[in-house]
Amino acid sequence: MILPMYIFGQPVLRKQAEDIPTDYPGLQQLISDMFETMKNAEGVGLAAPQVGLSIRVVVIDLDILKDDYPEYAGFLHAYINPHILEFSDDTCTMEEGCLSVPGIHENVRRSKSIHVTYLDENLQPHDEWVDGYLARVMQHEFDHLEGKLFVDKIAPLRKQMVKKKLMSMAKGKFNCAYKHKPN
Repeated sequence: MILPMYIFGQPVLRKQAEDIPTDYPGLQQLISDMFETMKNAEGVGLAAPQVGLSIRVVVIDLDILKDDYPEYAGFLHAYINPHILEFSDDTCTMEEGCLSVPGIHENVRRSKSIHVTYLDENLQPHDEWVDGYLARVMQHEFDHLEGKLFVDKIAPLRKQMVKKKLMSMAKGKFNCAYKHKPN
């Protein structure tokens, strides 16, 4: 089922998400619905707060990038109760966008590698270092779980330049081609 996307200005996007128990009701269905919602909106990642749930669940699909990143062929994963334990000092800047902030794309500096812990969709624990494009996507999506958005990380001048768009978005004045919850 395609879930409505929550857009900039909705309080759930600014709330710190909670860890969930492994017997969380309907977890596998939620993960399936989040993958379907993300694919419908043509995204590569989706965090539960973006569909109105303040819980620590993220889905990432990098298979659509396999032409540019062959190592991500077939990459489709869910992350339950993920946490970033450490960031590398080595960083890079890339343009990012967000399904919850439609129409805005800005450069964001992020660590090239991160140390993460999480449970996978089979509730198996993982403790690993992740790098490359996956590390960037994880940081973006895991930020949602902390109540942060990519626009919080852009340069102050750029933030000032997009402020009017963000204020309009918070008032429900935006266009997007996917199902969303009205502000």
